[in-house]
Amino acid sequence: MASTAFPSRDDFAALLNESLGGEDGGFEGRVVKGTVTAIENDLAVIDVGLKSEGRVPLREFAAPGQKAELTVGDEVEVYVDRVENAHGEAMLSRDRARREAAWDKLEAEFTESARVDGVIFGRVKGGFTVDLDGAVAFLPGSQVDIRPVRDVTPLMDIVQPFQILKMDRRRGNIVVSRRAILEETRAEQRSGLIQTLSEGQIIEGVVKNITDYGAFVDLGGIDGLLHVTDLSYKRINHPNEMINIGDTVKVQIIRINRDTQRISLGMKQLESDPWEGADAKYPIGAKLAGRVTNITEYGAFVELEPGIEGLVHVSEMSWTKKNVHPGKIVSTSQEVDVVVLEVDSEKRRISLGLKQAQSNPWDSFAETHPVGSTVEGEVKNATEFGLFIGLEGDVDGMVHMSDIAWGISGEDALNLHRKGEVVKAIVLDIDVEKERISLGMKQLEKGAPAAGGASAGSGLSKNQIVTVSVLEVRDNGLEVQAGEDGATGFIKRGDLGRDRDEQRTERFQPGQKFDAMVIGFDRSKKPNFSVKALQIAEEKQAVAQYGSSDSGASLGDILGEALKAKNDG
Repeated sequence: MASTAFPSRDDFAALLNESLGGEDGGFEGRVVKGTVTAIENDLAVIDVGLKSEGRVPLREFAAPGQKAELTVGDEVEVYVDRVENAHGEAMLSRDRARREAAWDKLEAEFTESARVDGVIFGRVKGGFTVDLDGAVAFLPGSQVDIRPVRDVTPLMDIVQPFQILKMDRRRGNIVVSRRAILEETRAEQRSGLIQTLSEGQIIEGVVKNITDYGAFVDLGGIDGLLHVTDLSYKRINHPNEMINIGDTVKVQIIRINRDTQRISLGMKQLESDPWEGADAKYPIGAKLAGRVTNITEYGAFVELEPGIEGLVHVSEMSWTKKNVHPGKIVSTSQEVDVVVLEVDSEKRRISLGLKQAQSNPWDSFAETHPVGSTVEGEVKNATEFGLFIGLEGDVDGMVHMSDIAWGISGEDALNLHRKGEVVKAIVLDIDVEKERISLGMKQLEKGAPAAGGASAGSGLSKNQIVTVSVLEVRDNGLEVQAGEDGATGFIKRGDLGRDRDEQRTERFQPGQKFDAMVIGFDRSKKPNFSVKALQIAEEKQAVAQYGSSDSGASLGDILGEALKAKNDG
């Protein structure tokens, strides 16, 4: 009875456990309320109604970077890890209690896509840690701000809003974004600001960023792109040639896309257009001074004034230098004289000529070296059809292989001269428009016909009948010479006779002689002969002298009589 009237300490413990649902099943793993009974150094002593009190670090009752405001008698919620440890104390955690409560709240806010408040309090690999009122979340470095942030220190230990991107309570993972909040806020600001802007409006802004293709200008909460081509009418290689980050600039709104919220800006639009009246300022044929601004494979751009450039095509750069890269003729920033060739104000194009601003060397050569004059020059190149000779004025003349030497084939004549050799020649023909000069070397040899006229030096004239000797037999005809030391000429295969059998070149041998008629002269004044023309002429003469075939005599009879009369004579 005594034991029943006066219960022992163990009896009280049993009764307590019974009321809590077991020795450790009632408290452990739960969030319970307790009272602060004492504060010892950095620890708070808390009574939660267990056999013993528990101690919790004061820092768990404060936000990161702040001091805990806790006094004796305060009621707090804590999480019971264990009812009793090895020292007989309860294992309590304020952080765990806050974390459990925070998770319940965060799950509800995540479901509603609501913003949550948190504090950045630490750095980890790839980002930062954020305290969401007890729950620890991960903030990736790319989600801190809209643009990369070099120093995050000013953003730490202050309460600010975040957006939960994803969360997994079982694994204890939460990922948040500060950037999403900023973008949403910025989008709201942009939508409001863009409604106040209009195309053509002139506005001031601050240069925020510069790239190779342009600059981004802050118009007071919304950015616009100032493209490099809209900075100035003159050529700009990089935006930093005109503006710098932080500069306040006056711009005009060129285009607004309200769907994408993109704004295109321009500075040159605030200046007068230099292309206005370009036709009058730059008449065709005008000689002007300019500066080379850019060189390409197809030509060079020359600035005539700020904002106006013309193209000198590679074909208009030099009278004499052909197929040469423009960079070998002019250099960037070089001052040059040019002539206006064409102007198209609508397309903003001007075609210029560099060579036209200089004297035409072909005209100069024709004035100082008329046909028939003698010149001297260096063999620049040998081709399969002749020699190119460098002449005065940096022009070239060509000696066709048939005009190199008398009495030998063209191929053999080409082998008589080598590149770099200085030779003399006579001017046979000049074509200024086609930029061609025809030269002859064999015409300077003794007994050669004069270059000034076919009959002047050779004594030959058209329709004249002469005796020629074969110099060379070719597939397409014969190279022949009139008389003993006369002019050389050519008889085409088709002019060797009227019949096909007579036109075979293999019938002839070098040194063989026969009569032929002069039927004309080539560009180098060489005579062309024809046996066929002679036969036709003799036939016409015989018919006229001995009667036509209408008299009853055959053509053979008439020719026979003519031949007999010729032999008798």
